Amino acid sequence: MSRRARADPAAEAFAAADRRVHNHPLFAALGGYLRRQSEHAWADISLDGTLLAHPQRKASEDEWAWVFAHCLLHLGFGTDSCDDVLDFQPALKFGSRPSSWEPGTCVRGGASKDPEKWAQRFAAGLSNAAVAAIDVAGGARSSLTDSRPARTEWDLALGWFVSSYPLLGALASAMTVVADAELARGWDIAIAAVSTASAEIYVNPLAGLSRQEWRFVLAHEMLHAALRHCDRVGGRDPHLWNVAADFVVNGWLVEMGVGAAPEGVLHDPSLRGLSAESVYDRIAVDLRRYRKLLTLRGRQGDLLGEPLRGPADITDLDEFYRRALLTGLSYHTSSRGLLPAGLVEEIRALEHPPLSWDAQLARWFEEFVPALEKRRTYARASRRQASTPDIPRPGWVRPETLSSRPTFGVVLDTSGSMDPKLLGKALGAIASYAAARDVPAARVVFCDAMAYDAGYVPVEDIAGRVRVRGRGGTVLQPGIDLLERAPDFPSSGPILVITDGACDVLRVRREHAFLIPAGAHLPFRARGPVFRMS
Repeated sequence: MSRRARADPAAEAFAAADRRVHNHPLFAALGGYLRRQSEHAWADISLDGTLLAHPQRKASEDEWAWVFAHCLLHLGFGTDSCDDVLDFQPALKFGSRPSSWEPGTCVRGGASKDPEKWAQRFAAGLSNAAVAAIDVAGGARSSLTDSRPARTEWDLALGWFVSSYPLLGALASAMTVVADAELARGWDIAIAAVSTASAEIYVNPLAGLSRQEWRFVLAHEMLHAALRHCDRVGGRDPHLWNVAADFVVNGWLVEMGVGAAPEGVLHDPSLRGLSAESVYDRIAVDLRRYRKLLTLRGRQGDLLGEPLRGPADITDLDEFYRRALLTGLSYHTSSRGLLPAGLVEEIRALEHPPLSWDAQLARWFEEFVPALEKRRTYARASRRQASTPDIPRPGWVRPETLSSRPTFGVVLDTSGSMDPKLLGKALGAIASYAAARDVPAARVVFCDAMAYDAGYVPVEDIAGRVRVRGRGGTVLQPGIDLLERAPDFPSSGPILVITDGACDVLRVRREHAFLIPAGAHLPFRARGPVFRMS
């Protein structure tokens, strides 16, 4: 006879129900000790945790699962009353009640010797079941009882935000934690780092933090990403900016009591209430001291300018971060109360996103390249109206001479490192804005290894004159000097520098601005505005 033929269906159903109960997050925390011997018609349990089942009762897996759950709920409630358990059990939708079940004495031994222990385990089981239910809803697991590897401390910390912390719950549900020791070693990540572009938090699984500390770390990185600290660096020193943002974020988390700050994190109560920009201005005066401070990544900043594993699947990250934080703020204030004023201020600011680079450039043109004021003159009469053909009216005219027309200078990086696509986008924007300001021509200087004076070029022809030469390093200062000393270039004319950032340190003595690709950085602190093309 085969092994399959000798199998006992009743025993298999009993064993399957036992596994099902122990895999359920609510009942696994109670940890009953099952024995197949009982004087009860089905099963009974002692309040010290020993569950006994009838040795000869035959039932389906669903029936045994219901019976075991019933007994364990007695343990969790710390009561021998079946009424309380029977009122609660239908809400679980776990197993099916046997038709022959009759409420009775299914608890042995009277009161529990340690009711607090079982109450705490039952509370932990309820919390685990809530997190597991969220995982099922999000597709992370197929059911509450499926077999999964043990959850790590950082996974449990992330799940806590989804289930218990409305402010960051939406962010936590969409961001991914990458725990890879080799990746952490290769990128010198001591504890954690974040990539805004990929919506991923990279953690070092060997950091040895507690669950409370992981909560603090994950909240720290989520706020970095959602508040776009990586993109707000501007012309500042990237490491000092990261340090300034760390001081601000850590101050908020300590004030809110989110988790526990790991040893050595940057926190200074005297900086409370300041923005990251204000903190940067304070610490920038002592570069030698603050450059030595460590972020959660270590000696380097934990704001990664590029994704380590590829871009995020989310189409519009700006919109995602904005909605996640604004929605979280709404739920959090209604259920948990007030938050630090500085944090609320920054989140509210997300409702009004910053202008795009081309809109910022247009504003710069409006301010420093004033539109030419037209005037009326009878020297060139306009068409007479049909109703009054005998009455001539003055026409609109503009100044005829070039010296009286508005203009500006362009110092254009034409080295091989410039992206032709971005260059074309920049020149197209310049041409359209210049035409709107009635600028007939701009004074253009092309620069790579040396400067080439193109003179005054009609704004619509600038793009056609550009040729990326690729002659090595970029030196832009001679082009700046050429424009500032040119006798035919007005002293009030502003200068627009277009470069990829791989250039020399510039000194510009008149009104100016920089147009660079998104993610690029200038090798010096810019005094004029910096527009980043996207």
